[in-house]
Amino acid sequence: MTTVIAVSGKGGVGKTAMSSMVVKYLIEEGRKPILAVDADSNSNLDLALGVDLEHTVGSVREDMSVKTQKGTLPAGMAKQDILEMQIEQALVETPDFDLISMGRPEGPGCYCAINNMLRVFLERLNKSYEYLVVDNEAGMEHLSRRTTRGVDVLFIVSDPSRRGIATAMRIRDLAREMDIGVGKFYLVLSRVRGTLSEGLEKEIEGLDIELAGVIPDDTELARLDEEGRPLTELPEDSAARTAVREIMEKTLKNVGTG
Repeated sequence: MTTVIAVSGKGGVGKTAMSSMVVKYLIEEGRKPILAVDADSNSNLDLALGVDLEHTVGSVREDMSVKTQKGTLPAGMAKQDILEMQIEQALVETPDFDLISMGRPEGPGCYCAINNMLRVFLERLNKSYEYLVVDNEAGMEHLSRRTTRGVDVLFIVSDPSRRGIATAMRIRDLAREMDIGVGKFYLVLSRVRGTLSEGLEKEIEGLDIELAGVIPDDTELARLDEEGRPLTELPEDSAARTAVREIMEKTLKNVGTG
């Protein structure tokens, strides 16, 4: 049975960095096969994981829509078969994990039929993996379309501020409203310098969400990001990777228990 781990949060809080470190943790623990899903149109999970991305689900969907309108689809093939073939070509395969990027949102045309075909194929694709790691956009648009049904663990990443935490709670509430089917919600504070203030700690304690952990502001992580190098090159004993490893060890114990 596939375990789905989703990472969400507002822009700039480090959710892509966390997603890449979650993938790295699962690889090191031998929890394969793994499918990494880049569901944030502004994200660069491919760069963080150090792989080359040529196509996205969005570009495949757009191409399919244009060819359907123009009547230029290959003759003798069902639309579902054509779509599946093109998405398989968009899937980046590596010895340790596979990656698929959802790409940008739809344009002004109607994509209902194509999205329905996408759901069918992606659900079947998902079942081929032990773990799915979804780097999600704050609005969780792709989850709302049910391209992924059910999330075992949803990490909501925030900076260490009251405003950031308030945004994280709105994301949590949105996920509940959409009835995605989240097993466990966790708050993660990222890019933390030093210790949390007493006031912030008390505020977090009063929330109805568990704090999974704190990821320190890691200068090595920032350097790799600035140089455009894969975040998977982060040393195993770095502060950020150590924090994510502790978060994963803590939270995976609870999968399927709530």
